[in-house]
Amino acid sequence: MFDKLKQLQQLKKMQDSFKRETETVEKNGVSVTINGNFEVTDIKLNDGLEIKAQENILKNCLNEARDSIQKKLASQMMSSGLGAGLGL
Repeated sequence: MFDKLKQLQQLKKMQDSFKRETETVEKNGVSVTINGNFEVTDIKLNDGLEIKAQENILKNCLNEARDSIQKKLASQMMSSGLGAGLGL
């Protein structure tokens, strides 16, 4: 039981550290920044591009940033040893 409580405490600390992680992806002057909670924290658009082009680039940036931060956080969990204990 104490091992589970210890794991929960470690998870809480890790979750707090994830909030501080960020990932920024930029393409053609359009950029997106997300944090470890998968919240978009910043978007910059390129007013030199047409709206439709910006929409497509923004979608691609969001997807790439999400995938990148997921991999970064998963790697941190696995290296911490918590991932194996949780069946990840």
